Amino acid sequence: MNNHLKRTLVTTALPYANGPVHLGHLAGVYLPADIYVRFKRLQGEDIVHIGGSDEHGVPITITADKEGISPQDVVDRYHSMNLDAFERCGISFDFYGRTSSEGHLRTAQEFFREINSKEIFVKKKERHFFDPQTKRFLSDRYVTGTCPICGYPEANGDQCEQCGTHLSPRELIDPRSKLSDEVPELRETLHWYFPLGRFQGQLEDYVNSHTADWRTNVLNYTATWLKQGLADRAITRDLHWGVPVPVDNDEARGKVLYVWFDAVLGYISFTREWSEKRGTPELWREYWQNPDCRIVHFIGKDNVVFHTLMFPAILMAWNEGRDKDVYSLADNVPASEFMNFEGRKFSKSRNYAVYLGEFLDKFPADTLRYTIAMNYPENKDSDFSWQDFQNRTNGELADTLGNFIKRSIDFTNTKFNGEVPYECAMEDWLALGIDWEDCFGRLEKAYEEFRFRDVATLTMQIARAANRFLTDSEPWKVLKTNPDAAARTMSLSVNLCYTLSIAWYPVIPHTANRIYTMLGFSETLDDALKNGNASWDMAKSPQLKRGHRLSEQSEILFRKIEDKDIAPELEKIEHLLAEVERKEEAAKKSMCFKPEISFDDFLGVDLRVATVTACEKVKKADKLLKLQLKVGSQNRQVLAGVAQSYSPESIIGKNVVLVANLAERKIRGELSQGMILAVEGNDGKLNLVEVSGSGINGKNVQ
Repeated sequence: MNNHLKRTLVTTALPYANGPVHLGHLAGVYLPADIYVRFKRLQGEDIVHIGGSDEHGVPITITADKEGISPQDVVDRYHSMNLDAFERCGISFDFYGRTSSEGHLRTAQEFFREINSKEIFVKKKERHFFDPQTKRFLSDRYVTGTCPICGYPEANGDQCEQCGTHLSPRELIDPRSKLSDEVPELRETLHWYFPLGRFQGQLEDYVNSHTADWRTNVLNYTATWLKQGLADRAITRDLHWGVPVPVDNDEARGKVLYVWFDAVLGYISFTREWSEKRGTPELWREYWQNPDCRIVHFIGKDNVVFHTLMFPAILMAWNEGRDKDVYSLADNVPASEFMNFEGRKFSKSRNYAVYLGEFLDKFPADTLRYTIAMNYPENKDSDFSWQDFQNRTNGELADTLGNFIKRSIDFTNTKFNGEVPYECAMEDWLALGIDWEDCFGRLEKAYEEFRFRDVATLTMQIARAANRFLTDSEPWKVLKTNPDAAARTMSLSVNLCYTLSIAWYPVIPHTANRIYTMLGFSETLDDALKNGNASWDMAKSPQLKRGHRLSEQSEILFRKIEDKDIAPELEKIEHLLAEVERKEEAAKKSMCFKPEISFDDFLGVDLRVATVTACEKVKKADKLLKLQLKVGSQNRQVLAGVAQSYSPESIIGKNVVLVANLAERKIRGELSQGMILAVEGNDGKLNLVEVSGSGINGKNVQ
């Protein structure tokens, strides 16, 4: 961990611009990043916060198809909506870009051309689903069907929403196209692949160099992929929306860069756009191509390997053979676990979520920021609940922090004419009973180690100590008998308000600005930081001199949340849960089984190992083979519909499973004395159930 570096680039995962961001997104990525960035700004470091929208990929086009609009219309809507929600929540991006921009297209194509020129990519022909009606190849999300694991009838070609199993389109039962509802065909297409395995050794060295400072979850997820061995990964797709593959021939026609390759390059293209907007077009190199800059990627756990393996591999491919314009790799990837909602995983597809913009229409941003920080899913999944939100807002923000600030400023205004009545010395400050060196030392360590739950907890401890000091000192009583002592108490109290405004700025910046204004400053805390008039170190000692005038107006920082305020939200949860449970129950019923049989019925089926001794095709029957079987001392003839999956000669000698007590019947004039077992594979072919071992012919199959 290169904490000595004074230049830092922070990036945050790019949310898909196909829907509004929810509290799970905020908790896992954007709030922790903003807390860290604001802390570093307080310390006077050169830090840049880059984010933006991921505006390519299948989810965008699916939304557009559903609504009958263009993909551009979709991304325009949700980019603006999400950026507005982030700004209202106080997420302080230096630049929030878009992967649909011309600047991003140039960067992504530049990377493709550079790597392609080194002949690193691998081209492969493969068979993908094709919709004959719309004449389009279908990406995994455009194929739907029945999940082979749980039977959910609307599983996507990449994952089943019901059971969470990762799938490929060809694993679905009865697949169909989302574009036309037609049964898709398998057709050949060509794609470019990135050979991750070529860089496995370099990636292992990179990861091993960070075992001391990366989170355990990051190391574990990454190690699992490395242990399995890194394979080639497609970087192109057959889509009409995305960054066109920059190859001028028929092979690339109709193909775009796969979003996993395209999106992570947004971090670079957005930094370049930020530099250009500042009028310093080459400044971005000081962050991406300067070994003295620390790069930190804030992500959720589902994005770990894209940032610890795939993005680094892309940069390694660019850097290969170069001695200039070399890109740096990330110093840290603080991936969070998931924040759930009332005990269940957030799900945009099921509308089981609290959307950030809607939340901010009802409640202040800082109450949300504080609650999430106190429940930050650092090393295990956590939970957001309305009851916890209410309790923390009322008991901690309102009764502790807000109460102390308002009492301190109001009493100083009414009893000391709104002026700091006493010159606080360091001995007075140290006599408060707070070990300032230990307190700020632990806070700084928590920030540097990305432990934001500890950050919020430690900062609230300062507020509690300040509240206790004011309550125990009882200046309202002491004023009558010892006005100098009361003056000392209030001077210390308003200086503690100053300290709290600085200390709370990373977590609850709107509140910190309001406290700073109530203390009588003519500029906001945001502006004071930019102008060099406030800093993290200034919070460690008294800054308000005797005679400093406070604002004549104070305000209640936090309105308490009543039961009636969250009652509609709790009611909404009941409806959401009822709908989720209804869909789950429907999915269970959709898996159609034959009528239940008893255990005794099952025991009545005689399964035996049979050896195929001869086999031939059945005349005028494309699907049938006639098998001669040896079953112990008996010989049997069985007709099986496996001719499209096996040639007659390929079956001879196999040990198969025979239903030996099935009644004989005639098929196409031939006698069939039983049935052999086979399983339909993902490609539609039948696979015989085979048995291996010596001396097993005729034995029971248990």
